[in-house]
Amino acid sequence: MPETLIPPRLLPSGDSAITVEFSRNIDDAANRRVLALDRIITAEPIGGITETVPTYRSLLVHYDPVEISFDQLGEQLLARAARALPTAGKTRRWRIPVAYGGEHGIDLEEVAKTLQTTPEEIIARHVAGDYRVAMIGFTPGWSYLSGLEKFLHMPRRQDPRLLTPAGTISIGGVQTGVQCLAGPSGWHLLGRTAVRTYQLHRDPTFLLEPGDAISFTAVDAKTFAEQDRAAEAGEFVAELVTA
Repeated sequence: MPETLIPPRLLPSGDSAITVEFSRNIDDAANRRVLALDRIITAEPIGGITETVPTYRSLLVHYDPVEISFDQLGEQLLARAARALPTAGKTRRWRIPVAYGGEHGIDLEEVAKTLQTTPEEIIARHVAGDYRVAMIGFTPGWSYLSGLEKFLHMPRRQDPRLLTPAGTISIGGVQTGVQCLAGPSGWHLLGRTAVRTYQLHRDPTFLLEPGDAISFTAVDAKTFAEQDRAAEAGEFVAELVTA
């Protein structure tokens, strides 16, 4: 028998947006339903919708209230959500190179000390992880990844930095992430990648998509510098293992 799914909650977000909430917690099952609903709306457009924004556990739907009412849109969203089942299609898997520690990962030593282990163990555990892009947000190309091993879960920094480098690979709470552009962060910096997940004049502009699988591989500083030059010239650097 097909699985019985709990209907999502519809939450008004101002006067021109609805949040379709599948869960109050971060989990892959809810995220897969979010992405499935987003795909259905793309395939079966609803008049009045101006934009959809998928997140970890909900889909934010912007709409024109002159064209469609909250109740009308909500009814159609719930009908589509009932059919929003994760697909069993092939998943793209990327292997992303990371230079861990030193000037590239200034928090690695501190993280190891806090978790009462060695920097080498932190790197080994992070590289061994099997991750999934749950959402893109905060800044262009910022990829939030689920699947971080519980041992590496850490509260965010109490003193967030106003500026962290482009390409930073970091951990925060139950997540790890790929930061494309330089910007503020309260996460713990483990390393850097030369991969540009966002590059304005490249095709595609965004390299990673929600639902993609990610694994990391450690590289030395010399390799990072070489890959950084290649990436600046427009190369992906990240390896597409399966498509």
